[in-house]
Amino acid sequence: MRKNLPNLLTFSRVLVIPLIILAIFFPQKPAHWIATILFIFACATDFMDGYLARRWGIVSPLGQFLDPVADKLLVCSTLLMLVGTGAIRGLSLLPAVIILCREIIVSGLREFLAELNVGMPVSWGAKWKTGIQMMALGFLLIADAAPIVPILVWKSLGITFLWIAAALTVYTGYDYLKAAKSQMGHIWMDDNTA
Repeated sequence: MRKNLPNLLTFSRVLVIPLIILAIFFPQKPAHWIATILFIFACATDFMDGYLARRWGIVSPLGQFLDPVADKLLVCSTLLMLVGTGAIRGLSLLPAVIILCREIIVSGLREFLAELNVGMPVSWGAKWKTGIQMMALGFLLIADAAPIVPILVWKSLGITFLWIAAALTVYTGYDYLKAAKSQMGHIWMDDNTA
């Protein structure tokens, strides 16, 4: 069981995503609380799966593949739902688009490099970016449900962190492109000389 726990935590993050999406659909406060609690659970599994895998020395290829995929699914689906419900709108759509575009580019880059047997490990900057994205989305999810602090405070925090996440997204995306540049340069040269 211990050997499989990190991957089970990652799978649980993927499995909870449809429940978060479903809860966001309902405008009632209890549904927003459910979405927020499920989202916080999913974020906690993101921390725990990697921590346990490293601590116990059981890092697996499946876990290395699935963990960033689960993160992207969680962040992108929640981001799209918040745009769809109007929690993110206006100028705040720009960081949402930046985040989605970067995730697609980096995923494609990873796939391209994997075919060349070149690994692209997750950087610390990318981990911070994911954490800040998750904080932003958590604040935006809770904004309509929390009775204690005014909605405007939660939304302001969420949007502020979303912009910070977008800046980190651009920085880490550039980092990944720079790291892959030499590999892509070799392929480009080989294709042009063939």
